[in-house]
Amino acid sequence: MLKRTLFFANPFRLSMKNRQLVVNQLDGGETVRTIPIEDIGFVILEHRQISVTLPLLDALARENAVVVICDEKKMPSSILTPLEGHTTQAETWREQIAMSLPTQKNLWKQTVEAKIANQVSLLDRLGKCGAILLPFQRNVKSGDTDNREGAAARLYWRELIGDGFVRSRDGDIPNALLNYGYTILRAAVARSLIGAGLNPGFGIFHHNRYDAFPLADDIMEPYRPFVDEIVYGLYTNGDVALTTETKSELLRLLTADVKIGGVTRPLQIALTYTSASLAKCVLGKQKTISYPSFDE
Repeated sequence: MLKRTLFFANPFRLSMKNRQLVVNQLDGGETVRTIPIEDIGFVILEHRQISVTLPLLDALARENAVVVICDEKKMPSSILTPLEGHTTQAETWREQIAMSLPTQKNLWKQTVEAKIANQVSLLDRLGKCGAILLPFQRNVKSGDTDNREGAAARLYWRELIGDGFVRSRDGDIPNALLNYGYTILRAAVARSLIGAGLNPGFGIFHHNRYDAFPLADDIMEPYRPFVDEIVYGLYTNGDVALTTETKSELLRLLTADVKIGGVTRPLQIALTYTSASLAKCVLGKQKTISYPSFDE
C-alpha cells in the first residue's frame, strides 16, 4: 500500500483520536482535517511551533511511520523511527551481525554497480553522455576496493551540473536541494529496512560510529539518481532556493515511477522490495539485491 507523506509548514497542533491524526489550529480552534494513521508513511515537521502529542507519535511508530523533524533553518535534523518493525527481526539482526566479510563485499559491489548504472541512465535520459561512466560500472571489484564509485561520481557531477560543481553538504547550489532530497530518501530507506526486519545501524560498507543509519546510507546509493533527476529539473528552471514549493517537488520522490523486477512501481514501494531482498541475502536465501532502474 502506498503510504501518504504529510508536510507541515504551519503552526498546527497534531494529536490522535479514533486512530486518526487530527490537525487543529494551535490555539485549540477548529479541526483542519483528519487522516487515518494507517495511511501515513512519513510526517515532516518544519514549523518550530508545531505541537505533537505523545499518543500520536506512539501510534505512528506502531504503523512504522517515520517522523522527520526540521531545525531552525527548516532543514531535516532528526528522524524518529520505530524500534520494532518485523516479527522476526531478532533473528535477522543476529544474522546481520554474523554476516561474513565476503558477503558484505559482494553486496556492496552490487550496490555500486546499480548506482553507476542508474547514473548512466539518468545522464542518457537528460541528453548527456552516460557512456563516460560505463568503464567504471564494468570494473567494480568486490567491496569496490579501488573506489570506482567515487571516481564515477566525479565525472557524473561534472557531466550533470557542470565543470565547476562540487558535491558538498555545505557547497554551492544546488547542493541544498540535494541535501534535502537525500535526507527524505534516507528516512524512507530506514523505514523500509525496519519494515523488513533489518537493523539500519549495521551497515555493509558504511561504518561510522556517529552514524545511526549506516545500512540506510548503503542501500540508498542506487536510489540517489532519482533525487538528482528532480533536483536537475528544479535547477535548470532556476528554482534553486529551498522553498515550500521546491520541497513539495522533492517530496514527489517517494511516488516517482521506478522499474524494479521488470515492473514499474512507486519508489516508496520499490524500497520494500529492495529491503526484502536484502533481508533474504542476510538470511542466506538468495545472493542478489533487487535494485531499481529508470522506467525507460
